[in-house]
Amino acid sequence: MRFACALIALLAAGCAWRHAAPREPTFPADPALFAPGIASTEFSDVRLTISPDGRTALWFSRNRPGGAGGYDIWMSRRVRGVWRPAEPVSFNSPGRDFDPAFSADGKHVYFCSDRPGGLGGDDLYRVRVLREGFGAPEHLGSDVNSAANEWAPMLSADGRTLLLSSNAEGGAGQMDLYTSRANAGSFEVRRPLPGDINTADEEFDATFLEDNESIVFSRTRDLRTDNVRLFHARPAAGAYDLGSPLPAIVNTADSDTYAPMLDWSRHNSLTFTTRRPADAASVDVYVVRYQQ
Repeated sequence: MRFACALIALLAAGCAWRHAAPREPTFPADPALFAPGIASTEFSDVRLTISPDGRTALWFSRNRPGGAGGYDIWMSRRVRGVWRPAEPVSFNSPGRDFDPAFSADGKHVYFCSDRPGGLGGDDLYRVRVLREGFGAPEHLGSDVNSAANEWAPMLSADGRTLLLSSNAEGGAGQMDLYTSRANAGSFEVRRPLPGDINTADEEFDATFLEDNESIVFSRTRDLRTDNVRLFHARPAAGAYDLGSPLPAIVNTADSDTYAPMLDWSRHNSLTFTTRRPADAASVDVYVVRYQQ
């Protein structure tokens, strides 16, 4: 009898462990500036994504010369441990191309663009990663995109859930966070994240963390006048909490901190964008290790 009771207690403890809510991330060391002079430059460099093999980095710049439209995605390859000079990717357009994100398997890059052929505003696209470059851009369709803006696509590690932000009708306020389920190579109708996470403020630029459930995202009351901060939110019983701001080691005082992305080459690392110090001439991309 005592053995049976002990076994039941152990099984219950195991279930509780498996379903325990993810803990708040902590940051054991200061963020590191990524590839100074290559990816972090005198221009505005935003939303760094690193391939699973750690050999390719993509980000976008709002004002770096030499691209197809000035608002372009850039790439650097790592050769023998050194990041090589950056070059614009082949799928840039004369319009706005931004928010690149590798998939966890390295087979696709998701991104945003206002190029002709979309539904209006900024839409979500993807390209296939080829041995010597990238394939043709593929629009993600009307179940994901709208006549409004869709930003910051990020596919979960298991490839089943696309995380994005949109200011389409039906949200809680301005930009809100949504997911779309992958189904046979396409995506189902996007749905707002459940719970308290979407508010009357702007919620955007979200990434799943290593646990594939908790997220880090950007929030501000007004993009035009207020500083942007990074927040962490956890799911419980199928719904996300309101979220809590990340500590000052990540969020820069008196400046914007945004565009987080899980580092697929090291799942315990997070990339983000900020102006550090707050009066620096441009924003740069950083990498920081976290623990949960």
